[in-house]
Amino acid sequence: MGYAIGFSDVQAAAERVRGTVKRTAVVSSEDLNEMAGREVLLKCENLQHVGAFKFRGATNAVKMLGEEAENGVCTHSSGNHAQALALAAKQRGIPAYIVMPETAPRVKVAGVESHDAEITFCEPTLAAREATAADVIERTNATLVHPYDDPNVIAGQGTAAMELFEQAGPVDAMIAPVGGGGLMSGTCITTRALLPETRLFGVEPEGADDAARSLAAGEYIPQTGPDTICDGLLTSMGQLTWPILKDHLEDIITVSDDEVIEAMRLLLKHLGMVVEPSGATTLAAILRPEFRALEGIDRVGLILSGGNVDPGAIAY
Repeated sequence: MGYAIGFSDVQAAAERVRGTVKRTAVVSSEDLNEMAGREVLLKCENLQHVGAFKFRGATNAVKMLGEEAENGVCTHSSGNHAQALALAAKQRGIPAYIVMPETAPRVKVAGVESHDAEITFCEPTLAAREATAADVIERTNATLVHPYDDPNVIAGQGTAAMELFEQAGPVDAMIAPVGGGGLMSGTCITTRALLPETRLFGVEPEGADDAARSLAAGEYIPQTGPDTICDGLLTSMGQLTWPILKDHLEDIITVSDDEVIEAMRLLLKHLGMVVEPSGATTLAAILRPEFRALEGIDRVGLILSGGNVDPGAIAY
């Protein structure tokens, strides 16, 4: 196997972050169940600290740092990992240096600023993000905490699925969004360990479908020129996350931006929750005809990955 983490790492992360990371609710809606044709269990990471699951991985990673933490931490992120790392660093009393694309949503920039992190803006490309982060690290000697391609981050993200199973019991299928793949790979490791027969699905927007194309081709295909409202899913998968996804995912469902906006509207209408586009992809995916047609799935678990959306940015 040779994966970056095993389930024991997720279990250790769960103990490490207990009392710091919020144990978010799992909710359901009779209306959504009827629409999906099965029981839908939604893990509300939109209600996590900083409004996203990213706080799990960032907290685990920061807590595991030794003396090198004194110089602070650095990352590049479009927003949710940036906020998460800024808060985790503040809680430990160390500096945080955050590289963000100029196109990052204002609500996420404001979140990073609220935790006293130093922000450096860059062009909205992965190459620019990585180069700018390297410059910041050279200047500050900060430790890089990668948004998804870091074993400690992946282990922390795996605690969301672990909690869902503890709270709601077994499910026949699990689904999570795929951007860099940290959440999905952590979900795969946890699900395979606890519920080995449970089917695993990822979801991506049509305009950023590198994981779906990679899975279909059986080889890593990097993301180029993403175009979607799902700002948290614009990046390519990581070298550590791709092998896990390749081995464990049955399929990656792609959804249109219009389907994502409709899922956001349904979540607001039926649960009273504001969920960002990236998080709403999971509901959009299970409402697609091809997923509804799958047999043997009576209970499906989904992770609503975040709730940070600029007010008025999307009309729904």
